[in-house]
Amino acid sequence: MAQPIKVVVTGAAGQIAYSLIYHIAHGDVFGADQPVILHLLDIPPMMGVLEGVVMEIEDLALPLVRGVVPTADVSVGFNDVDAAFMVGAMPRKQGMERKDLLSANVKIFKDQGQALDKYAKKSVLVVVVGNPANTNAYICAKYAPSIPKTSFSAMTHLDQNRAQALLAQRLGVPVGQVSNVIIWGNHSPTMLPDASHAQVHTDSGLLSVPKLINNDTWLHNEFVPRVQNRGAAVIAARKMSSAMSAAKAAGDHMRALWQGTPPGKFVSLGVISDGSYGAPKDVMFSFPCTVKDRVWKIVPNLPVDDFAKAKMAITGKELTEEKEEALSVCQD
Repeated sequence: MAQPIKVVVTGAAGQIAYSLIYHIAHGDVFGADQPVILHLLDIPPMMGVLEGVVMEIEDLALPLVRGVVPTADVSVGFNDVDAAFMVGAMPRKQGMERKDLLSANVKIFKDQGQALDKYAKKSVLVVVVGNPANTNAYICAKYAPSIPKTSFSAMTHLDQNRAQALLAQRLGVPVGQVSNVIIWGNHSPTMLPDASHAQVHTDSGLLSVPKLINNDTWLHNEFVPRVQNRGAAVIAARKMSSAMSAAKAAGDHMRALWQGTPPGKFVSLGVISDGSYGAPKDVMFSFPCTVKDRVWKIVPNLPVDDFAKAKMAITGKELTEEKEEALSVCQD
């Protein structure tokens, strides 16, 4: 059996972490034979709740868990970690704008970037879940200069899962048969869910999703806005933001980074932009990526139509504006 790895989850007493910790501890993320030491980080007022979470982890009796370290101290939480799930952030509540979230959460991610820089392994893989995820990931990376920027990514896998599920529903096929749905841009209502390269795996081979659906009006006018606004729809129904699905997506995202993507399949990751597909440079932009040996690469040369280009320009502009605003908040 492999040596244990250290995995930190921030906001560990919160709703998303409550589901995520099980996925990590059960082997769904890092592999069925990879032991883990869980570093559970939260703020001092949450330590009592975290104690209960630790009890539950003990009561799961999962063989891969080799240690649990609950703490409010970043020097302990981030110490020597191999992987980090940055979940802890002020959650979006009903009626809240993303701008309200930005100023509160950017400062958290500046501090946590500095702590990662000081205490984590330089090879750490960091997935940012707390919103606004793309811009928080950018700030986190900026304030951790000794860790490669390519080690930081923002979670757009939840949007990918939502898009995949909606297409599977429309086609009447199991969700696992749909692949290569793309999320472009920001994890926000400006993102572009893109089915133009999506495939359905059938007994007779791979089939094109757009050809099977054969309805561009539905793909543009219903599919896109439903995925864009799904988070708000969940909040309206649940009176809280997505937790169980966000946790699953965070695990999916890290699994792709840690274990790689299968041949012929790609995954949406919010990563530092090199300007591919006309995206603005030096923002965390979601692209279709492949991963091998824990290194991601943007899938090159996919055809992009005018509808997609227009939507990508809008989400790129938003990310540039968010970045500027976040940098000014950090300098206050």
